[in-house]
Parts: sequence; C-alpha cells; structure tokens
Amino acid sequence: MKEWSLKAHSESVPTLPEGRALLIRGARILDPASAHDGVGDVLLRDGKIAAIGQHLEAATDVTILNARGQWLLPGLVDLCARFREPGQTHKASFASETRAAQAAGVTEVVIPPDTSPAIDTPAMLIRLQRIAQQIGGLDVRVLGALTKGLGGEALAEMSALKGAGAVGFSNALAPVRDSLIARRALEYANGLDLTTHVFAQDATLAAGGCVHEGPVGTRLGLSPIPAAAEVAALRFWISLVEDTGARIHFCRLSTARGVELMESALARNLPISADVAMHQLFLTDQDVDGFNALCHVQPPLRTAADRDALRAAVREGTIAAICSDHKPHEADAKINPFPMTEPGVSSLETMVPLALALIDDGVLSPLSAVERLCLGPATIAGTDGGRLAVGGTANLCLIDPKAQYRIDPEKFLSAGRHTPFAERTVRGRVLRTFHRGIEVFHTADSSGRRSTPTRLG
Repeated sequence: MKEWSLKAHSESVPTLPEGRALLIRGARILDPASAHDGVGDVLLRDGKIAAIGQHLEAATDVTILNARGQWLLPGLVDLCARFREPGQTHKASFASETRAAQAAGVTEVVIPPDTSPAIDTPAMLIRLQRIAQQIGGLDVRVLGALTKGLGGEALAEMSALKGAGAVGFSNALAPVRDSLIARRALEYANGLDLTTHVFAQDATLAAGGCVHEGPVGTRLGLSPIPAAAEVAALRFWISLVEDTGARIHFCRLSTARGVELMESALARNLPISADVAMHQLFLTDQDVDGFNALCHVQPPLRTAADRDALRAAVREGTIAAICSDHKPHEADAKINPFPMTEPGVSSLETMVPLALALIDDGVLSPLSAVERLCLGPATIAGTDGGRLAVGGTANLCLIDPKAQYRIDPEKFLSAGRHTPFAERTVRGRVLRTFHRGIEVFHTADSSGRRSTPTRLG
C-alpha cells in the first residue's frame, strides 16, 4: 500500500487561524486518491480539510467528534440521479431528493438533461442551477443536451451550454439515430474538451421492449430487449471514438458482451469509461418473474452471467464507477401491468449498504468500493471530488459499517418509495454527511443514540 505521510499535517494544527472547526477523531480513513486505509483524525475548518493525521492536537475553538469504529470517506459522487425538477414535481423535487442524497452520503451529483423541458439551452441550465442553489447542501453538476429537445436531429447549443456550466453532454435515454449527427456531436464535444455521456442501446433492436430477451421474458410474454441492442450501440460509438478521438462515457452497462467490448477498447487506450447502476450488480432477469414491476428498469436486468461479468468488471476497474441511477416515481407508477409501469427505482439511500454487501461478497475491498463510489465518478465528471486532501473541500461521509437493519422504503427521505431491496437485511448506515464542512445530515448511531460532538474550552 502507498505510504501516506501525516507528520507535517499534525505539526501544522496549533497554528491554524481562528474559525469554525471540527476534529473527527479516530475514524478509519478511506481515501482512494492516496490509496490510504488507516485509522486517524481529520480536522475541518472553514469548509476545508485543514489537517489529516494521527493524534492531532485540538485548539480551544475546535469541536471534537469521536468517530472510533466508523469509516470516514469522501462524499459520494453520483453520476446519474434524476431529481424530477423541473417538469415532474408530482414525482419528486429538488428539496426531497437533495435530502435523500445527503442521507445517502452523496455530496456531488450529476443530473442528466432529460428534464421537462430538456436542458438544451443555457437558460434551462441556469434555471436548474438556481433551483439547486436555493436548496443548497449539495454540489449539483449538469449535463447539457447533445441535441435539441433530445430529438437526435440537430445539435444543441453545446458551446453556450459549456459556458453556462455544463460538465458534459448527453442525449439521456433518447437515441441519436442519425449517424452523421452523432459524429458531429462528438467532434464538437471534443473541441470543447468535454465528455459525451452515452446510453448505449440501439433503439431499433430494443424496439420498445421492457425486459431482457430470455426464457423469463418469453414465458411472461413481455417484449424483449436483446443484449445485441447494447453491443451494437457500443460498437457504433466506439468506432466514432476511433475516428474522432472524442471522450465518451458509457452509462449503465448491463451485459457481459458489453464488458468485453470495453476491455478491448481500453486495451487500445481509447478515451472511454463506463459505469453501472448498483442494482445491476445484484439483480437478474429472474427477479422480474411474477411481473415484479419493482424490477422494471432501463436497461433491463440481464442474466446471472451478465451480473457476474459486471461485478468482475467493477472489481478490475473496467467499469470505473457505480451510480445510483436514481429515478423516483409517484406511488401509482408501478401498479399497472408490467409493460405499462414506469421503469426506474429510488436508489440513492441504498447505495452505501449495497456497497458494503459487495465488500462482504468479496467483489471489492473497502478502499476499492470507495474508489468506485467517489473518485472514479468524480474523475469521469471532471471535478476534484472523491478525495480527502489537506486544503481540499470538506465533502465527507461518516458511516457505521456494523449497523444492521432492514431496508424500509417508508423511511426514505426521497419522495420515491419504490425499491426492489425492500425488507433486505443489510449493514452500513450513513451517520453524518458534511458538505463544504457543514453537517447537512445526521442520523442516530447503530445503538439508537445520537452522537453529539463535544466542544473544548
């Protein structure tokens, strides 16, 4: 493991200027950027990480938080979460989903452009930013639309969107059927030095399907989406990367064959990356049996072999990030016959316990799990999040890795209550979330008590 020197940080503590300060003492510090995994202290002051070390001394203005037995990691960075605003506030709002994100330990989130209307102009992007700023407590990044209205027929105002703060471009779930438009979009994005986020699914092959093409879907009589839909789209976009040199991030991989294409492209040093939705690492098309609408997701749940290939790709780093793919819905969105239900689940508040389940299953180490949830997605988004560094922004998450409980969607802070993991017994609870040094979420510890910081002096 990489050495992590703490001496200089410790010596600097007594001379820090007066100001708001918190010393988190005795936590297991997990920082993938420095490959550090060890017990120590972290001092927060004025929204920054002021010091990291062992047995740090505390000035009289410092509040001490005893975090022994807890894990301290960078705030999670989620590459895809829909907050349903503007346009679908009957499902959720920025207020409700920001609280859910904070409860999940998320301090930075990327919003796709498929709001209503789509984020295809600077005015729409600025409108979303203002909504986020009014709520506060979360770093919100926005993807600008790749094409006008996500229609796939004409390029959006890409340069102006970058000027307004877009961190990348995407057509969300909508296809870009015109190959020439797709190529020009990549060339334009490349000239702007921004990444294009692509949902790799050939719309013609998918043909409006709702489940994986296989025995379960056939027996249930549900319209299929073959694995070939993902593979064909990946091949098409990778060929454009070869021609243009543009950066592409593939969103929500779901197939073993897709993983193979990623491995081949990365071996040729192409500028691509990929993520996977957390639920794809646990569920399969067998979970759809009985017309379980809680397992109606997009892309569809695939076979056990696909799930295992995705897990291996996450472990090996072929898939660099795990996202929530959070899609909150109103209560009756899942009560119709399966094909008429709306795809997607509320998944922010299950991210941490499911990550610990991956650790328990031997898929990831604690440090690599934090890398897939924090540093990997931050690198893809082009931000400086996902790391613990002196002088860096104090976006942090403190979790109790031993807390055991059953997932109860009625206790979600999200407005959406649909999850296929309801009643699952898990471990790992977010205790506190800090955004820019301010505690924005605090829950009871595993014993049911609220752990209150103590102040010196």
